[in-house]
Amino acid sequence: MSDQAGFANALRDRLAPCPAGLTTWNGSDPAARLAVYRNNVWVSLIDALADGFPVTQALVGADFFRAMAQCFIAAQLPRSALLAEYGADFPDFIAGFAPADPVPYLADVARLEWLRVQAYHAADADPVAPERLQLALSQPETLGQWGLRLHPSLSVLASDYAVVALWAAHQGVGDLGAVDPSRAETALVLRAGLEVEVIRLAAGAAGFIQQVLAGACLGAAVEQAMARAADFDFSEMLALLLRTGAITDLVPPEQEMS
Repeated sequence: MSDQAGFANALRDRLAPCPAGLTTWNGSDPAARLAVYRNNVWVSLIDALADGFPVTQALVGADFFRAMAQCFIAAQLPRSALLAEYGADFPDFIAGFAPADPVPYLADVARLEWLRVQAYHAADADPVAPERLQLALSQPETLGQWGLRLHPSLSVLASDYAVVALWAAHQGVGDLGAVDPSRAETALVLRAGLEVEVIRLAAGAAGFIQQVLAGACLGAAVEQAMARAADFDFSEMLALLLRTGAITDLVPPEQEMS
């Protein structure tokens, strides 16, 4: 085992012995210094996960969450020096963490919170220029062939559980006791200005966004949306996207979506 791998293993496993050959600059006991450093690393990683997944923690309590976080850290140390990037695999870990099975919606709530972290750190992009939108709307005969480019922070999470209601209740919106966790919901996550929004999408709206994200033109996206919900209202969908600054450009029919 290389010195680097041995040191990483010693950080991951609290029972691992101090790697052979480890020295300190001031001649103090390497094992004692490693124990302090290892504890600081673990505490900072647990705190980083708690900061990124506050509702996930609230749903199971701090003690359970921190114990679960320790199991995750033991399995996966950070691959980046940026703590903001740590936790991408935490929702999938939760999904396979047997002690969390009594809270079946926990992994999806964590997925929603991770999408919020990603949205917060996503690149900036200006909303579509009004004249660009007017150009597309002035050509109703070809409007269905246009495409949309959406904000880099935007994502959709389709869940079998009431992830939006659960998240919102922990923000003081709605009564947590009145939430039926087993009700399926789809969340739209995006940053509008400096705030990350979480918006519940109806079936048709969710289908529309998912099609647009996949590169479909407006006509195909509307068709798929109406197949999922006959009452899908494109005007309402467009108003929502414009209000949140989600549309960054429109792609005319002669251009390829990428």
